[in-house]
Amino acid sequence: MSVTDAGDGADLIVINGRVLTMDGDNPAAEAVAVKDGAIIAIGSRTSIEVLKGPDTEVIDAHGGSVIPGFIEAHMHLFSGAAELAHLQLAGVHGFEALKKAIRDYAAAHPDARMLVGQSVDYTVLDDERVTRHHLDAILPDRPFVMAAPDHHTMWANTKALELAGILKGRMLGPGNEIVMGDDGLAAGELREGEAFGPVLDLAGEGRVRLGLATGGEPDPMPSAAERAADRDIMRRGLAWCARHGITSIQNMDGNLYQLELLAEIEAEEGLPCRVQIPFHYKNFMTLDMLDKASVMAERYDSEWLSSGMVKVFYDGVLDSWTAVMVEPYADRPDWVGEPLFTPRQFIDLAVAIDRRGLQIAVHSIGDGAVRAVLDGYEAAQKANGKRDSRHRVEHIEVTTPSDVPRFAELGVIASMQPPHPPGAMDFPLEPTVSRIGQARWPLSYAWRTLKDAGAHVVFASDWPVSPIDPILGIQAAVLRKPWAESDPDQSFSLHEAIAAYTVEGAYAEFAEHRKGMLKSGYMADLVVLSADIEKTAPADLHKVRPVTTICGGKVTYQAR
Repeated sequence: MSVTDAGDGADLIVINGRVLTMDGDNPAAEAVAVKDGAIIAIGSRTSIEVLKGPDTEVIDAHGGSVIPGFIEAHMHLFSGAAELAHLQLAGVHGFEALKKAIRDYAAAHPDARMLVGQSVDYTVLDDERVTRHHLDAILPDRPFVMAAPDHHTMWANTKALELAGILKGRMLGPGNEIVMGDDGLAAGELREGEAFGPVLDLAGEGRVRLGLATGGEPDPMPSAAERAADRDIMRRGLAWCARHGITSIQNMDGNLYQLELLAEIEAEEGLPCRVQIPFHYKNFMTLDMLDKASVMAERYDSEWLSSGMVKVFYDGVLDSWTAVMVEPYADRPDWVGEPLFTPRQFIDLAVAIDRRGLQIAVHSIGDGAVRAVLDGYEAAQKANGKRDSRHRVEHIEVTTPSDVPRFAELGVIASMQPPHPPGAMDFPLEPTVSRIGQARWPLSYAWRTLKDAGAHVVFASDWPVSPIDPILGIQAAVLRKPWAESDPDQSFSLHEAIAAYTVEGAYAEFAEHRKGMLKSGYMADLVVLSADIEKTAPADLHKVRPVTTICGGKVTYQAR
């Protein structure tokens, strides 16, 4: 145990815990002491209680695990917070159940100008693809749109398509599609943001999506009342994170407006989570627009609020055939998907971002996208010289044998999501596993393969695509089963999964010297759990809940 001068005593101590530090030099303890936002001591209950002063807050863990605060390495804070108020359709199956859910929600929201549903399965009607006609039969007179869990496909009724001005279709950029029906009108299925953006704009929540949709700023700028409402949405999202034991957020969409809102919250009452917001570079931008990314990085560079990253989308998702593959889809043999950038464009972009000393994170789901992004990172190293860049590939749902070792060779982080493999948590097996094809299953969602090849694998939820709860993600990682007996086991041990949400998350943001472990001198970011997670059966991990979340030495969530 290392103890610094505690003055009049620690600000806060946690006692009677099963402290899992994630520090190999001091893996376990009973208690933790905190002062001025940092950990000052870890050890036995007796040794920590001597640091108790007259004003020390004492938290009794009651034998539950005490672990580093979870680092959410891939999520969408602003839009996820807004979606907490939408109709939640996860688990709804069949037309009658869908009808009841939508009509009940519509009745409860009579004044909503646009009704929005979230997390509806692609197979909600079994093998039948949803069309506007299905939704018209449920709700003909009010505009309605619902999103797939991956947020890359939406389905709208005729009223919504008419009001958005896209019932007769519209020219879109690469990788986006308004699916057209035999009658020459939009069928209701909208693939990717350019297609469904006009419909979502009807909901009046355009500002929450700007960091994802355009990377731009509100125009016109919001009024004082609108800005206050947006801060309240952000607060809702931050509280939701703290409730789930999250102390750091690496957001995967962003603009200057999000940073400004968070800075205003920090000035008013402090932030309950540390937040990193990237600049989102879109394929319609030009390289000179990276000046804004550099400005964001320079202006926001604290331990509570930072930028320094550029987020990019290279492809879409498997379920809508918008992910980019090396070989054609198993169920669409003439199609490999359409990238949002050409390989040459992405190389030029990667070189330009890397030259500025910024980190890059690229949504790359298909093996073709993963390869193109790794090619871009390799080109950046050759052009600018090798440095500790820690560029990231986000998702990596399919890869190839030749690309697996390139992650470690190039120092690239594999950012992956345990809830995403079909069958692992909420996503059904079909249509994804058939779309991938059995030949590619061994290297689908290949966490273990990448880790064993030396890659840094960091875990996250991609909320609101998947439930935000890191413990559910840990359980999914531990219980992961192959789709075929011949496929390799991609599961993680409990300690590996926790490390991927803590130690590796810290590494991903160049902060492994300050967080991700419980260690003297490190940030006082920790979570007290309701039970001993190491003694909990894997099948029961979901029952373990955060009881107290502490960020920067302050209690940010306390279960009642």
